[in-house]
Amino acid sequence: MKKFLIGLIVGIVLVPVALFLYFLSGRAPIAATDPPLPLERFFAGTAIHARISREMPKNVPLQVDTATYLAGADVYKHYCGGCHGLINRPESPVAKGMFPHPPQLLEPDSMVTDDPPGATFWKVRNGIRLSGMPSFQAALSEEQMWQVSVTLANADKLPDVVRQDLTFVPPTAPATPNPEPTKK
Repeated sequence: MKKFLIGLIVGIVLVPVALFLYFLSGRAPIAATDPPLPLERFFAGTAIHARISREMPKNVPLQVDTATYLAGADVYKHYCGGCHGLINRPESPVAKGMFPHPPQLLEPDSMVTDDPPGATFWKVRNGIRLSGMPSFQAALSEEQMWQVSVTLANADKLPDVVRQDLTFVPPTAPATPNPEPTKK
């Protein structure tokens, strides 16, 4: 029993010391292009889902209609679309270099339509540490955060006018003026 307790104590001390030395050595994968640590996605995902479930608001404090969706689309285009994409432009150059890659929220496979609006509101208000997702609490009003959250929760059934507003339109090249003839 004495050997077991000594082994247990050494194990409890040795594992944290080894992890500390590993991180201190500079070999830990911290670059955005590095693969994730073993179990990183599991621990991060478990923690964020538990926290959001505990703290997210349960009731939407505004009327859900086309005007709300349009206001949410405007917020999305200005604050979210650069990383989370637009319709016809799913991944921006900024998003391609991020780790983890931000979900492309207007693409069918990445929509958050199965999340309650309160979960998305929590993410918009608080941000998500070590993911590139900032807190918008200082940048947006509560109403704007709710508008974008409700819009995203219903992204798969938005009215056409809202979908059109969220569609990427490539910029057109400016017309080049005709050069003046050279005088001889």
